[in-house]
Amino acid sequence: MNSFGTIFRTTIFGESHGEYVGITIDGCPAGLPLNIQDFIPDIERRKPGAKGTTPRMETDIPKIITGVFNDKTTGAPLTILFDNNNTRSADYEKQQDVPRPGHADFVASKRFGGFEDFRGGGHFSGRLTVCLVAAGVVAKKLLSLSGVHANATIVEIGGETDIEKGLQKAIDAKDTIGGIVQCTVSNLPIGLGSPFFDSVESLISHAVFAIPAVKGIEFGIGFAAAKMFGSEHNDALQNEKGITATNNAGGIIGGITNGNDLVFRIVVKPTSSTPKSQKTLNISSGQLEEFSVKGRHDLCIALRVPVVLEAVTAFVLADLLLQEQRIPKIINNY
Repeated sequence: MNSFGTIFRTTIFGESHGEYVGITIDGCPAGLPLNIQDFIPDIERRKPGAKGTTPRMETDIPKIITGVFNDKTTGAPLTILFDNNNTRSADYEKQQDVPRPGHADFVASKRFGGFEDFRGGGHFSGRLTVCLVAAGVVAKKLLSLSGVHANATIVEIGGETDIEKGLQKAIDAKDTIGGIVQCTVSNLPIGLGSPFFDSVESLISHAVFAIPAVKGIEFGIGFAAAKMFGSEHNDALQNEKGITATNNAGGIIGGITNGNDLVFRIVVKPTSSTPKSQKTLNISSGQLEEFSVKGRHDLCIALRVPVVLEAVTAFVLADLLLQEQRIPKIINNY
C-alpha cells in the first residue's frame, strides 16, 4: 500500500510524469508552525544540479493544500503537492516494448496488467522522493522539539571514500554507479520501539526500503559483527543514562533505543537507467536485442539520497515519539 505510520501516518501519491506528486500526513499535532519557507532547505538539498545528477529540474515549490491555517498546523490531514512541469514523456515510449533492465518497468506491467503509467517510471519513480522529503520536514520540526536530530552523509561511491573518484569511475565507464549512505540520530530517549515486529530496526527498515534503489541496510557495526567475538561486540554500559563505551549495536538493543546515537547505513544500487548498451528482451517481438536508455537520469542516485534518508528516519521516529506522548507535551509551549 501507499501509507505508513501509526499516529504520524503518511500517504504518498502521484506519478513521475503526471500532473503532480504529493503526500498527505495524518496525525500531525495542531499548533506546529509551518510555512512554505520551512521546506526550501531540504527541497534544495534533494534537487539535481551537482555533478552526477539528472538534468531534469523542477521548481518543487510545495503547495500546502490542507492542514495549515495562519502558518500553524490545524490537526487536520496535511496535504502537500508538487507540480510536474519539466517532463519529456516521449523518452519512455520504447519501454512499452523493452522494459529497462534493473527497473520496475516489467514487474509493474505484470502487477497492474499494463494499465500503469510507465512514463518516467510512473509511481515507481525517484521523483516521488520529493514527497518523502516534505513529510520529513514536518517530522524534523516535531523531532527538534524533543532535541532529536538526524543527519545523513555519503560514506562512499563505487567503493571509494573519495566521492569524486567514485563518480569518475562511472564517467570513464560511461555507466552508472552505486553508493553507501550513513544516518546518525542524536539525543534519542531510551525506550522507543518494541521487540520483534515493531522494533526500531524493523520500522526504519520498512520506511527506508520505500526509497527507490535502496537494496541493503545495517545497524551499528552491521555485518562486520559476524567476524567478532561477543566480548568485542558487546557495548559495555558506562552510566545510568545508557551511554556505552562502544556503539556496535547502533543505539538499539532488543528493538528499543538505548540512549546512544542511532547509527545505520544503507546501500543504494547503481541507477538502472544506464546509457551503457545491454542485451535484453523485447516483449513485443520476443527476441533479445541491444538496448540503451535514453533520457535524463542520475549517474549516481546515492548523491541525492541523504536528505531523503533523513526524512524517512524522521517520520518513523516522530511516530514513535507521538506514541509515547512525548511530543504533545512540548508542542503546547507554542
